[in-house]
Amino acid sequence: MSTRGELVEKVRAYVLSNFPVADPGAVTDAASLMELGVVDSTGLLEVFEWLRDEFAIEVADADMVPDNFDSIASIAAYIGRKRPAG
Repeated sequence: MSTRGELVEKVRAYVLSNFPVADPGAVTDAASLMELGVVDSTGLLEVFEWLRDEFAIEVADADMVPDNFDSIASIAAYIGRKRPAG
């Protein structure tokens, strides 16, 4: 079972390795990935695919809101709430 900190680091590693980031230092846990231009709507689809492949999480249409995916911290929190037990 991953701790919240481990989830945050896993999400950070995914974001920084899969999306071009001019200044990785600007990508704090709470920074808006959309406002920084790190992730766009197509990038969100890639995040959803990663969540399915990495955590067996299928993102429901109702969950596709900025509160769940706008930052590294919000993605990690979403994973913590949604991943299957076990």
